[in-house]
Amino acid sequence: MTESSVLQNTRAAYDAVASLYAELFSNVLETLPLERALLAAFAELVQAHDVGPVADIGCGPGHVTAHLNALGPTTFGIDLSSEMVALARRDHPELRFDEGSMTALDLPDGVLGGILAFYSTIHTPPQQLPAVFAEFQRVLAPGGHLLLGFFAGHDPLPQEFDHKVTLAYRWSPDSLAELLRQAGFVEVARMLREPHENERQFQHAQLLVRKPQKH
Repeated sequence: MTESSVLQNTRAAYDAVASLYAELFSNVLETLPLERALLAAFAELVQAHDVGPVADIGCGPGHVTAHLNALGPTTFGIDLSSEMVALARRDHPELRFDEGSMTALDLPDGVLGGILAFYSTIHTPPQQLPAVFAEFQRVLAPGGHLLLGFFAGHDPLPQEFDHKVTLAYRWSPDSLAELLRQAGFVEVARMLREPHENERQFQHAQLLVRKPQKH
């Protein structure tokens, strides 16, 4: 599939389930103490470097955007789905939410202190992911951090799976970390946890990386 057809399919799929998705997942962080801890560390690192705001890319209905903003860093959301953006604006009117694609962000170079991609790159076809990471690298300021959440697999090659919304991919943390390294990022930390009883039985992973300072 072409990049444009993947984006169109993903947008349409999330538009169709936006209200249900918001109903099911808006309080999900309350059950995820490890993710909350890493989000807090991410927020602290972003504030310590103080080089720009955070973009929550693939923000959905805005619940994680609002959580991160409450931790301190100025945070705004970007999502491919106009329905998701509408829900985020309704539920969090004090925050900024824009419609847009992670493949071509409507942002100048080097303006962000942080990027959060919380399970939002999972629908990106593997061959297109290097271009997404290059775009993340472009809009991050030197010293900025990227926190990436995804479903983990053991195979070194990405594995397709039938996500409930639209086709998605699992990655081994090592393989994804290597793609990020090739894009110019330096790994800071990673987390791998087992699924909870009410979750799909895939491991969950987080990679925290940073854009090096200029020398």
